[in-house]
Amino acid sequence: MAQHACKHFAHLHPVTPSAKGCEECLKMGSSWVHLRMCLVCGHVGCCDSSPNKHATKHFHDTKHPIMRSVEPGESWAWCFVDEVVEELPQ
Repeated sequence: MAQHACKHFAHLHPVTPSAKGCEECLKMGSSWVHLRMCLVCGHVGCCDSSPNKHATKHFHDTKHPIMRSVEPGESWAWCFVDEVVEELPQ
């Protein structure tokens, strides 16, 4: 098993994406730049380059620490608590 720079990666389990786009943006008819998925519950939100920053808002609301990119060809995750990026297996 890979060694991670933070303890939060050790507690992850498979999750299902909550939507095919940013859940909140879809509801409000807004757009996004890139998508992130919470690796605790599967919530899909928009990145901090997007107008609404729903992925970060999800972290602040839930304290779920890890979001991964769901962009094609990207396999990294960000821990909000420890402020580290980890490469994930493809």
